Amino acid sequence: MNVITLLVAYFTSVNLIGLFLMGLDKYRAKKHLWRIPESTLFIIAIIGGSIGSITGMYAFRHKTRHWYFVYGMPAILFLQIALIYAILHSVQIQIM
Repeated sequence: MNVITLLVAYFTSVNLIGLFLMGLDKYRAKKHLWRIPESTLFIIAIIGGSIGSITGMYAFRHKTRHWYFVYGMPAILFLQIALIYAILHSVQIQIM
């Protein structure tokens, strides 16, 4: 396996986990059961699952009234995109 395949598999997995956890937490909230901690939801987003978490937020209409989710999740995604851009840009400069 090459690095690209591993990265794609990792990001796909962590985004599916983020989507699943948002749906599970919404289900558990409706049933008044034990909830997934908000810190866990943010950690999943920080380690690469921000797209899945944002998708889950709006697909399940969950955590959309909490400003720190509405602004925090897109901020994490923006920082991840900026970091990837910076890494790719620095690699491109070194190659040339």
